Amino acid sequence: MKKWWLATVGFTICLTIILGSLNPISAQNSPQIYVFGDSLSDVGNVYQATNGNNPPSPPYFKGRYSNGPVWVEYLASRLKLSSNLVNNFAYGGAKTGDSQQLPPGVLAQIQRFKAENTTVNSKALYIIWAGANDYLGGATDTTLPINNLATAVKRLAESGAKNIVVVNLPDLGKLPATRTTERANLLSRLTQNHNTGLAASLKSLRQEFGDTNIGYIDVNALFQLVYNSPEKYGLENVTQACLGDGNVCDRPNEYLFWDGIHPSTAAHKLLVQLASHKLTTTPKSVTNSSIKLAIPLSILIFTVLAVSLIMWKQRKRIGNRS
Repeated sequence: MKKWWLATVGFTICLTIILGSLNPISAQNSPQIYVFGDSLSDVGNVYQATNGNNPPSPPYFKGRYSNGPVWVEYLASRLKLSSNLVNNFAYGGAKTGDSQQLPPGVLAQIQRFKAENTTVNSKALYIIWAGANDYLGGATDTTLPINNLATAVKRLAESGAKNIVVVNLPDLGKLPATRTTERANLLSRLTQNHNTGLAASLKSLRQEFGDTNIGYIDVNALFQLVYNSPEKYGLENVTQACLGDGNVCDRPNEYLFWDGIHPSTAAHKLLVQLASHKLTTTPKSVTNSSIKLAIPLSILIFTVLAVSLIMWKQRKRIGNRS
């Protein structure tokens, strides 16, 4: 009985150490979300800046560029994090650069964030999603937008952010407003080049900032899944906009797009359902050091227990002889 008790205690102690060392630091442990980007993440900044004139509500929902909450709001609710206008620096129409004019670019948004926050919450989740307006606005070279986004990540990491997530672009050539235009093929190629270059850039940044979680959400792949099999995800229309010429479709929740460019709130919610698991990350510095510590400790504990068990058995034999 005592042998079983010793083995059980030893296994429990070692399992506790190992599991504790591998416990990931996830978005659920982060008290806040900070957001930088464009209309896909704007929860009312442009609306507030234009005194409620843009986007018009109704038909748009309370300053969102959709018919309901946008994805960062669904994400905050799902992860039980604090997401509000104060922590959301995204502006509808924003590009990736440092323009200070309305709407401010992503680099300008981060500059404002740093000016307003002398200390950075290292446990918070920082999200960057932008680039579409650069290409929809006429850019035909992906170099500058990718470099801007890489700079944005670098500035956050240098400021002390430890959990950063960057989102790539859906196929800009398949939007209701672009899919039948002469620029459709070009926009699709730019999307592909942008996403490939962005992924490579983030890989380099992970090596440069080894103690920072730099996540990557491949929304393009998710978009393709939904676009190719809409019925599987509860959608009926993935090519047309629900809102057109001032008229709203009968079943908005069955549309992928709310207007010619922006997703419906159903699509925003679906994005979070499909991608939220990617927001759980484990810092390399924590994991590696903990594993290195856990292995020798586990060996030490098993060794002590084994010696103790042998000594106990020897004492038992001596007692039986006597």
